[in-house]
Amino acid sequence: MPRILGVDIPGNKPIVIALRYIYGVGPAIAKELCYKAGIDPHIRANQLREDELARLATLLDKDYVVEGQLRRQIAQNINRLKEINCYRGIRHRRGLPVRGQRTRTNARTRKGPRKTVAGKKGVKDLR
Repeated sequence: MPRILGVDIPGNKPIVIALRYIYGVGPAIAKELCYKAGIDPHIRANQLREDELARLATLLDKDYVVEGQLRRQIAQNINRLKEINCYRGIRHRRGLPVRGQRTRTNARTRKGPRKTVAGKKGVKDLR
């Protein structure tokens, strides 16, 4: 398994697919990296030479924000929203959908499992 920027990428997959295992690298950036480094995108990752891996690593490090640096940047952006008490920051703080989705139904991913509330007493119980 080749290792780029501290991430083990699968050796049995084409390099254009294997690069996507790095956080922050998607299909477009993977193709662009192969083009800039002069590497055939369809070659398997375990067939790359050391100098080609080094070229990919330097390109990623120099031109793109990936892995830990990107995660840190995203966390800082969310913390800034929380600190200035804007609407999006409040939604992040409460663990609710941030981008305008409905919450009456279908917000289970953000809200977590249902918390059942005890039922109200009926009219019969009041007599």
